[in-house]
Amino acid sequence: MRSDPIAKTVERLRALSRRGLASMYRRDRRLFGFTVRRRGDRNELEGVSRRYTAITLIGLARDDAGAAAGILAGAKPRAVWDGLAAGADDDTNLGDVALTLWSGVALGCTHLDGIVRRLTHLDPVGGSHPTVEVAWALTALTVDTDFHAQHEGLARRIADRLLASFSPDSGLFPHWPVGAGRSWLRGHVACFADVVYPTQALSHYFARTSDDQALAAAQTCADHAVGHQGPGGQWWWHFDVRTGRVVEGYPVYSVHQDAMAPMALLAVQGASGRDYSRAIARGVQWLLDPPELADRSGGADAALVDDRASLIWRKVSRREPNKLARSMQALASRIHPAARMPGVNTLMPPQRIDFECRPYHLGWLLYAWSDHKPDS
Repeated sequence: MRSDPIAKTVERLRALSRRGLASMYRRDRRLFGFTVRRRGDRNELEGVSRRYTAITLIGLARDDAGAAAGILAGAKPRAVWDGLAAGADDDTNLGDVALTLWSGVALGCTHLDGIVRRLTHLDPVGGSHPTVEVAWALTALTVDTDFHAQHEGLARRIADRLLASFSPDSGLFPHWPVGAGRSWLRGHVACFADVVYPTQALSHYFARTSDDQALAAAQTCADHAVGHQGPGGQWWWHFDVRTGRVVEGYPVYSVHQDAMAPMALLAVQGASGRDYSRAIARGVQWLLDPPELADRSGGADAALVDDRASLIWRKVSRREPNKLARSMQALASRIHPAARMPGVNTLMPPQRIDFECRPYHLGWLLYAWSDHKPDS
């Protein structure tokens, strides 16, 4: 696959993201909305999200300053971040605090000690938090060399927790790290986010420390993801931590295809020199022409990338009631690692577009490609 078409696609998606984010920003609150949903012939912005605002600021920190001003209705990213930081002392969610810290570091903000204290109080080293949030905490402490030097001890303890949770045999991180609770039904199931964020975090950690164990885990997890990529470039959703096998592939989320997988694989690529560009390009290509939608009628209703609305629709999912397929597959694989419910693709075909778009997708897309050009 030639690099030029993919490079043009990435620039098209980045330009779309800037337009889309501008429509999602609530200037009266200095926050981004939670989601845009299609309702009939209208797209409606709903709610606000501090978490998604932090992620978007991370993306804007590496984007053109003029573009950021246009998205934020003339406000400076640091002014928006100040609003997040003001509420951090009352935040009880480790992920939200970690992302606020990460965005502050990315923007070059000072006076971060209070947020670090809050992060430490929430105990990413031993508390009951999902792997994703623990990984965000590590990334926040390692994306900047000087900041990492100030908090090397805390970063090391968080990295040790992630590494202790990693399964070299399956190449996966669990949804809950060591020391956190797991449910009987789903304790063996990890999602694609549990691949992306620890891989990214440990790659950054290696860049600061040259810790070979961290790089080995990140590279093994990245290799697992690439080895299990779908035939159409899909990044599948649920895996069995015990065996590494796919438990349930759907939904396929668009953010995984053009943002989350690229940013994790590019982080490992930068740390190790291993080339993941072909898998990255295949994932992006899926977004433009998902084989699951080949039988749908043409037009905007058959596409995930909506240039007219400047949005990328959230996922391709099964026609199923209440996440039934995922629950069935989790139960079957819990009973026996090789067991799967038969006939799922026939009974619940993956042909449904979720007409929803969240700002974190567009923010991660800006972040993922800010320093990289895709190769063939």
